[in-house]
Amino acid sequence: MTDDNNQISALADDALFGLAAEWQQAGHNLVVAFVIRTWGSSPRQVGSLMLVRDDQMIAGSVSGGCVEGAVVDAALGLIDKPGSQRLDFGVADADAWEVGLSCGGEISIWAVSVAAGYFGADVLHDAAAALAHRNSIELHCDLDAGRVHMAPLQHPQSGVDGARFVFVQTPRPQVIIVGAVHISQHLAPMAVQLGFDVTVIDPRRLFATTGRFPGVAMYDQWPDEVLTKMVVDADTALVTLTHDPKIDDAALHLVLGKPLFYIACLGSKKTHAARLARLAAAGFADDLTARIQGPAGLDIGAKTPAEIAVSVLAEMVSAYRRRLG
Repeated sequence: MTDDNNQISALADDALFGLAAEWQQAGHNLVVAFVIRTWGSSPRQVGSLMLVRDDQMIAGSVSGGCVEGAVVDAALGLIDKPGSQRLDFGVADADAWEVGLSCGGEISIWAVSVAAGYFGADVLHDAAAALAHRNSIELHCDLDAGRVHMAPLQHPQSGVDGARFVFVQTPRPQVIIVGAVHISQHLAPMAVQLGFDVTVIDPRRLFATTGRFPGVAMYDQWPDEVLTKMVVDADTALVTLTHDPKIDDAALHLVLGKPLFYIACLGSKKTHAARLARLAAAGFADDLTARIQGPAGLDIGAKTPAEIAVSVLAEMVSAYRRRLG
């Protein structure tokens, strides 16, 4: 958090529900602002979120900065007089130019107070809990009545349906890094910046310290101890970087049968061939081991730990975007 503008450090949209639930439980009044419509070069997509608290603390973003001052002002008005309000900005709107929407687009934002009668009971808590277990959520927002409630997941994405805004939030893609090594020290923060939920696992406590990996989940345990407690799904990537078969193979044994979108292992072609031989001897079929990218990363001639991290992350992003079509 920065002191100059009362802004929470950047959080992914799915993490905002946990923060909003904490604020609500602590007794704060707050407003949730949703991006419900965009056109042209609007900087934030439909379904983006911003929270505004009664003491002017804000988190999240609805426009990358250009209209957020106006949104905050409207939200603070709703905190005093609970309700909802739609805000429309566009290139033909003088107010939009005044607040900085000069990028040639349009954006509609719906702000609603988190107060009794507006948000359904426990919506924020239930949404945060679902996302923490890597489940997608769907909220139905009545734009006229100013009501929000959870609904069974039916829609693929957020959008306006008549007088109703359907909000769909999926959990962030996650990357599990096995090995708290130099490459990981570059890969982990880069992945966080790109919106991945990052976990680092290494039983070697000399390397696995929060000081080396601030801001990410860190486990100084064996991979099998950690992975059996995690939700490993189709939005999960795993990268092994230790060069130690006792550590790396323990992780591979647990994930090869699961629908990860990316599995990669550091090491030379010779090292990878030996890895495949060990996995075959352990009973893993060729179609499973063929999913492993080895050596990890795109061939960009990387030499330094940071360059290798870039090559791995680029290959990971490519695999993730291909999965999404």
